[in-house]
Amino acid sequence: MPDRYDDPALYLNRELSWMEFNQRVLDEALDPSVPLIERLKFLAISASNLDEFFMVRVAGLKQQIAGGVIETPADGLRPAEQLARVSARAQRMVAEQYRVLKKELIPGLQRIGLRLLTPSELDAEQKKLLLAHYSNQLYPALTPLAIDPGHPFPHLRNRTLNLAVALDRGELRERGGRTQAGFAVVQVPSVLGRFVEVPHPSARRAFILLEDVIAMHVGDLFPGTRILGVWPFRVTRNSDLSYDEDESADLLQTIQKEVRRRDRGNAVRLEIGHGADPGVRRFLADTLRLGPDDVYAVDGPLHLADLQALVAGDHPREALDEPMTPQPNARLRDAETVVEVVAQGDILLQHPYDSFEHVVDFIEEAADDPQVLAIKQTLYRTSGDSPIVKALARAAEAGKQVTALVELKARFDEENNIQWARALEEAGVHVVYGLIGLKTHCKVALVVRKENGGIRRYVHLSTGNYNPSTARVYTDLSLFTCREAFGADATALFNLLTGYSQPATWKRFVVAPIGLHESVIAMIDREAELARSGAGGSIIAKMNALVDPDVIRALYRASQAGVKINLMVRGICCLRPGVAGVSENIRVTSIVDRFLEHSRVFCFRAGGKEEVYLSSADWMPRNFVRRVELMFPVEDPALKARIRDEVLGVALADNVKTRVLRPDGTYDRMSPAPGEEAVHSQHRFIDLARARAGTTGTEQRLKLRPTVVLRPATRREALRREPPASPAQQQLPVPVAVPDPVRGG
Repeated sequence: MPDRYDDPALYLNRELSWMEFNQRVLDEALDPSVPLIERLKFLAISASNLDEFFMVRVAGLKQQIAGGVIETPADGLRPAEQLARVSARAQRMVAEQYRVLKKELIPGLQRIGLRLLTPSELDAEQKKLLLAHYSNQLYPALTPLAIDPGHPFPHLRNRTLNLAVALDRGELRERGGRTQAGFAVVQVPSVLGRFVEVPHPSARRAFILLEDVIAMHVGDLFPGTRILGVWPFRVTRNSDLSYDEDESADLLQTIQKEVRRRDRGNAVRLEIGHGADPGVRRFLADTLRLGPDDVYAVDGPLHLADLQALVAGDHPREALDEPMTPQPNARLRDAETVVEVVAQGDILLQHPYDSFEHVVDFIEEAADDPQVLAIKQTLYRTSGDSPIVKALARAAEAGKQVTALVELKARFDEENNIQWARALEEAGVHVVYGLIGLKTHCKVALVVRKENGGIRRYVHLSTGNYNPSTARVYTDLSLFTCREAFGADATALFNLLTGYSQPATWKRFVVAPIGLHESVIAMIDREAELARSGAGGSIIAKMNALVDPDVIRALYRASQAGVKINLMVRGICCLRPGVAGVSENIRVTSIVDRFLEHSRVFCFRAGGKEEVYLSSADWMPRNFVRRVELMFPVEDPALKARIRDEVLGVALADNVKTRVLRPDGTYDRMSPAPGEEAVHSQHRFIDLARARAGTTGTEQRLKLRPTVVLRPATRREALRREPPASPAQQQLPVPVAVPDPVRGG
């Protein structure tokens, strides 16, 4: 077989593959079998994803074109070709978003008593109330910005809403047979709620958009002037940070300064209301230096991500997913502390089905435990009111040695992480910002405890972030262990992060950028060699993205050798499956469902010995060479079997939410064959978690974290004493954060 691995036809384009991923998110909004409010949520997520894609990826393509930098990916498409295809695909996607909103979701909301009104639907009483609201609450906050030679076009912040106003000031002049009108901009205050509630006789709740209220009364801002037209518009800007870490005397201050510049990046997209005057569209596009393909005329409300405000309300049960309460681990629930259970053997948690509260307990107990000498932890993204950060601060104030690796460069979370870093430093925590030129993306917590005249190290490792909010909606795996080799490697890893002290060898960890890439390829190649020798070969890999060309080539070699390869890739996949003679032994699937699939799990047959690894890293160049990442083995035989048969096995058996990648880069959704059992993997995982916890349905609810922090034993006793939830309580939906499939982390 000739070496064809450099043939561009073997690779799918990264940007177009991402567009297909976001289409799968949008497909959930298009699916009538999904509950109505959940459909609205997926629509909002698809819009938010598209925003970030333009701010980073489209902006990057434009920068390459403008700078004459030609980076040709493995698929062979040059930046201009990619940009043209992305723009065309995005236009179709946006049209589909607004079609489903207008034709299906808004009528559906109306049927459950929610109305989103337009100005033409208001009656006299509603208009009177809105006039009072405008006069008292809005008018004082608005600033009319006329555009003329004496008033330059204002800088419009990234993703903010604005109104374009065409004016007749009595100064119109004939130029070349055309009437030239005046122009102004009114910025819609982002600090005010987007949805203004108004009473309605036939709806539970009714709203009108804030920009519509302003547009109805915009003439008050321009007295003596005739308004020719008002149209909402929105600008998306390049928001990727640019800084030189080697030249930064203080990385925190440098990133803080760059974050403030984010709203001033070059424009990459203009969204404007459908029906806007063509002259106004041209003027805005020309002023923002955008071409026709960069302009999106939308027939509906701009910034669909704001629809999340409607998702969060009170809705009929049938409009929502079934409530899901994360279940307590049976061994940890009945113990006084986490460490006493981990001392007896490894513990595996599958979030969000298994409760993340145990991870929080681990850190909080360590903060209060007089036997604990030190706590070390990485923080990539965390929640707004993080109990983990509070526990680290409390531990430092109690005199423990506490080290926190806070990654300041976590995209779009820079400001949050800067705040946490300062708060931790003030409490006495030793805060480290990571290695120059690298993002620290691994998820590790190390507790050093004095026991029996010596010390013992307890380690928590995870595929996901230490974020209690996203842990309720992201699927991740985490492992507690006190195995000596893991403790030694965790210590060595933190020494590397804080003191550039690299160990001669790692006992169990595989770390990027110092060997992970090579190890992954070696494991794939080993399966190929075993298959060629007749020992068979099998690879099951679950991840968020597969982009790295070297890994893809290794997978092609393994497929040609006869290795059976199942890849579950939630998002971007540049590998082209099903190519005769190259990848016919590779199957690629993707699951987009209620919870964001986020875990990275790798299972190799290894000649019958079977190796199972968990990791913080996807198979992308950035994870291998520009980040500190961690892959670690699961050694407990029972846990390995659970991951193989349950975590991976159930996901592979899913025939309800699984999409299968075709050779042309599109995806087909699976459905049960006639007579075949329907397997909905996330529903199955909920049932399995309840079974492990010894509960069924909603017979038991894990106690919500109290406002007052309890001592460990007290909290354990409270958990054991908690009675089953009442039927009324069982119907309450659990408030959760909304997953962001792009960001993840």
